[in-house]
Order: sequence, then structure tokens, then C-alpha cells
Amino acid sequence: MRNRIVALLITFFGGAFGLHKFYLGENFAGILYFVFSWTGIPMVLTFFEFLGLLFMSERDFNLKFNGARQVNTFDHQKNIQVLPNRSTQEVTKTIIDLKKLYDNGIITAEEYESKRRKLLDSI
Repeated sequence: MRNRIVALLITFFGGAFGLHKFYLGENFAGILYFVFSWTGIPMVLTFFEFLGLLFMSERDFNLKFNGARQVNTFDHQKNIQVLPNRSTQEVTKTIIDLKKLYDNGIITAEEYESKRRKLLDSI
């Protein structure tokens, strides 16, 4: 799994030679950067890529470079954590946690049932 901070450091120190491209899995671009490093063009491009990585959110980085389809999100309207492609074990554990909240009187029966239904539909 690639790390955004490591990518930033490699881009800063070795970006003109395309080292960051190899780290990020863009091997063809890394070869081009290395071959044309004597021209200075990769150095200019690397400056803008460094800024892009610097201001990129962790979520966007994971979506782009780690192959994550989606990182944890929170649905504020339904007040529920949304995790696409959840396993049945994760859903079961979350439903058990919801049941505990219901049993302790923290959420109503209606809230419990709507969140439970939402989780079951996500499988």
C-alpha cells in the first residue's frame, strides 16, 4: 500500500528522475521522466505534481494510487457509517453493535430497524 507522505518525499528528492512515478506504479511515465531528465522538463512537471500530492486528500490519494474503490464515508442524513462492499462478518458485527445501542436506549426501535435494513441491503 502506497503512502502519501512517502510519495511526497520521493517526489521532492527524486522527482526530476521519475522515481516518484515508479513508486506510484506509473512505470512508463517513470521511464520517460528518467530518459528526458537531462532536459529539465520533468523537473518542471514534478514541481506541479508535488503540489498536487501536497494538497491531495488522503481519501483521493487512496482512490487514485491504492486502488481503493471508496474509503469510509459517513452518511449524515441517515447517521450511519457507509462501507461499500462490506463482508457479511462486518455487517453482522455492526448490527450487533446497533442492537446494543437499541438495548441501552440510545437509539429508537425505528432508528435501529432503518439502519439494520440499510446494512443488510449493502451486502
